[in-house]
Amino acid sequence: MYEAVTAYPAGESTVSRFARTASEYGYDGLVVRNGHEVEFDTAAIGGAYGLDVVYGIEIEADSPEVAAGAVGGRRDEATVLSLVGGSDALNRFATEEERLDVLSRPMASGGGFNHVLAKAAARNDVRVEFDLGSVLRATGGSRVRAIRDLRLLRKLVRKYDVPFVVSATARSHLELRAPRELVAVGETVGFSRAEIERGLREWGAIAERTRTIRSESFIEPGVRRGPYEEER
Repeated sequence: MYEAVTAYPAGESTVSRFARTASEYGYDGLVVRNGHEVEFDTAAIGGAYGLDVVYGIEIEADSPEVAAGAVGGRRDEATVLSLVGGSDALNRFATEEERLDVLSRPMASGGGFNHVLAKAAARNDVRVEFDLGSVLRATGGSRVRAIRDLRLLRKLVRKYDVPFVVSATARSHLELRAPRELVAVGETVGFSRAEIERGLREWGAIAERTRTIRSESFIEPGVRRGPYEEER
């Protein structure tokens, strides 16, 4: 299972510190969402802590137009490419953009998510993020709203078979939670153990898919090299 984090300087902990804690908690991998802001060696850190450290980029944009430019410019850099949603316009753009891997925090800024967006996400293979950090760290009315939003999102994802990921959206190693803890939180909201574990594994599946497409076995994305293309 994998977790996706925001490292220093946008977050509070370094990639190495995150990796150490993730390893102690039993994760198999770590996605660094803001990889373009950090200088780190994925192989060296991964080897030191026995993790698959993944270079990710999470786009934050004010409008779909800005987001579109960022997706075009960043897709080839990122092993995992995500976009922070939260507004109706950005959520709609993300679910219709097949070059994106993940729509992060779709309900973060009061944005809506409905059956039309759910169908678009399923059709374009865009994963929707279940942000358990909003439950773990919010209090009072904010926590109640976060739980309500997660339940609504879960209902749509189940009904329309939308791919999804799960995260605690940690910005510090102190905010990381072990998989069993996220399962416990998810179950209180209405998720099953299998759903939470599936969402944590999906980060790794995205990374593996991207690496496979970029490998020499593919002529271009979606077109695998066959024996008749081998050099003679």
